[in-house]
Amino acid sequence: MTDSLGWRQKFAVLIPSTNTSVQPEFDAMRPVGVTNHISRIRIPNIPLHTNEDFNRLIELIAAAQNEAVDAVMSCEPTRLVLGISAETFWDGLQASIRLKAELEERTQLPVSMGSEACGRAFERLGVKTIAVITPYQPVGDENVTRFFEEAGFHVKRIKGLKCESPVKIAHVSEVELARALREIDGDDIDGIIQVGTNLAMARLAAQAELWLDKPVVAINTAIYWDALRTSGIEDKMAGFGSLLEKY
Repeated sequence: MTDSLGWRQKFAVLIPSTNTSVQPEFDAMRPVGVTNHISRIRIPNIPLHTNEDFNRLIELIAAAQNEAVDAVMSCEPTRLVLGISAETFWDGLQASIRLKAELEERTQLPVSMGSEACGRAFERLGVKTIAVITPYQPVGDENVTRFFEEAGFHVKRIKGLKCESPVKIAHVSEVELARALREIDGDDIDGIIQVGTNLAMARLAAQAELWLDKPVVAINTAIYWDALRTSGIEDKMAGFGSLLEKY
């Protein structure tokens, strides 16, 4: 007998306790028969004014992560989905591969995470040269750039919004994000990616593809698309851009 609501998949979704965007965006993309089960990594809403502050945030997430992983495992999920962005890019491609392997070892589940999902999305969309929007301080932007370059993509431009705290990442408006999209766009890139899972951009990214005439990928969309497709679920979902609607 299978779960009455999650009869296709039960996703264990790991997010920082400060994150208010992943849960509603993932739920909006959820097809029938798939359920999302949130586990929060307990972290304080610390100031993020410097590179040192941002490094401290990554340390806090890493220290509290396993407790949140273990807590959600008691619902017997079928896949672990990381609703976290920065940690998956930190220290480059090999560190990202190790993080995934460690989580797979701990949970004995398949794992979907932002860094790998973005790479798969780019390959599916035919994107090689990108521009990036982040909510991060410069140290975060450096790690994102390093990961994408090591993964075989070329980062032409990156714009960090330098949000002042983890919670304030979710306060960035669609107007501000649209302004950032126009700023980093150009004829020299194939597509745009937004990272930082607490930036609510899934809806705007879909709209921006129409007026920029190129792929625009929100990381929450990439993560959920990857979780669905690697679970064998091919449902097409309208309203979240070409990735979920066509591929």
